Order: sequence, then C-alpha cells, then structure tokens
Amino acid sequence: MRRAAVVRHGKAETIPGAAERLQAVARSAGVELVDDDHASVDLAVVLGGDGTMLRALAQFLGTGVPVIGVNFGRVGFLASVAAEELEAGLARAFAGEFRVFELPTLEADVSGGPCTAVNDVVAHSATLGRMVELGWEVGGEDFGTLACDGVICSTPSGSTAYNLSNGGPVLAWGLDAMAVTFIAPHSLHARPLVVGRGTAVVIRNRTSDVPATVLVDGHAVGEVDAGGALRVRLGDQRSRLATLPESMFFRRYRETFAS
Repeated sequence: MRRAAVVRHGKAETIPGAAERLQAVARSAGVELVDDDHASVDLAVVLGGDGTMLRALAQFLGTGVPVIGVNFGRVGFLASVAAEELEAGLARAFAGEFRVFELPTLEADVSGGPCTAVNDVVAHSATLGRMVELGWEVGGEDFGTLACDGVICSTPSGSTAYNLSNGGPVLAWGLDAMAVTFIAPHSLHARPLVVGRGTAVVIRNRTSDVPATVLVDGHAVGEVDAGGALRVRLGDQRSRLATLPESMFFRRYRETFAS
C-alpha cells in the first residue's frame, strides 16, 4: 500500500479530529494521502457516513480502487471501521488486511439520458400528497397498473436504505440482483420483487396530471410525464466496497438492524 485517497464528509464538524488521526496512521504505515489527485491510488478512505460512502463509491466507479469507510454517521452500514477504532482499523487496511465486495450498479434511462446508480433509482410523485398510477413491466411482461407514492429499484448496497424502510427485501452483498419495491401502494396485493441480471424493469407513468420525479442515489435527474417511461436494469459497472475481514454482511446486518 503506497497511496490512499481521502474522501471526507462535507461538514468538518461531523468528523472532528479524524483527518489528523488518519494522517498519523498513514505516516506510521508509510502511506501517502491525497485529496484531489486520485490517479494511481491503492485505496480510498472515507471519513463520514453512508452518504459519504455512496459518493466515494460512485466517484471511484471504473477505477478498480476499493473504498473503505470509517463511520462518523448515524447508521454507517457500508463503513466497516468504527470511529473509535480508526487507528487500529486503518492500520490493518493499510497493511492490506481487507476484503473487497464487488457490488452491482443500476443503469436508468430517463429523459436526460442514461444514469448510473450505486444505491437506488426512485420514481415518486412530483406533487406532495398526490398518488401516481404506475404501470410496470418486468422482462417484457405487463404487471398492470398500481396506485402508489412511487417505486424503488435498489442494488444490494441500496437494499438496506430507502428500500428497507418501505418493507423491501434485503439483498446480501454478492447477489447480482435488484429489488423492486413500491412506496405506499394502495393495494393489498402489491409485493416487492427481486430481479436478476438481464431483466429490465420498465415503469410507465399512467397518471394524466401528475409527473413522476426520478431520483438516482437521492439526486433528481429528470421527470417521467404522463405516458412516459423509466427503464432500469443492472448495470455493467460495479462498485468496490472494502471491509475488514471480520466485517461480513450478516454480522453488519445483525449489529446495525437486529440489535
């Protein structure tokens, strides 16, 4: 390990003293830290929570650089090093003692062009308090129309976020699949669905007077007007999440959500 990039939470007060602690560990391990030059780094270190982790995973897509996180956030499911264990955890990481999970991304075709999501693609009513009627197709099969607040298509890394809050299935790291979960469906029969690679999900807005806003990893990227469609599939790129060896998915899941 020779060089590591640093990705910090946007608010310095959220990570008090973390940069100085990281610098001390890197100096002891003989690792050069860089902020702006991300060429030829061996590892990216995140100081923050899940939001900062997602930003870093997206930033390093296609580079082959694994991303490891020190959790200074509230949940921090994707960050395997606790803030109080920064020194010990990163010393191990700089020594190469980590495991890398390659996680699928999503490709969404919206009005502004194709977008890549690390976490999820969401289409929801653009008018607060108004439902939308969304038609949906999976693998070319028409599943009809559902009145709801919206729909979430999530990756395994995103399945423990907004998808989980809406009763969607949790996808373990290593699965090459996405979850499709409706938000507040006005139906007794709406059930989430897990879709594999090679199968496209098409969401059609069948509401005459309410557009659907499309969010990619929490950022608005366009709208689906009446009669328009959003197409989502598993993408070709993969994000590279690094964790300490003992920080496996089911342990993280139990520690974060089940205890």
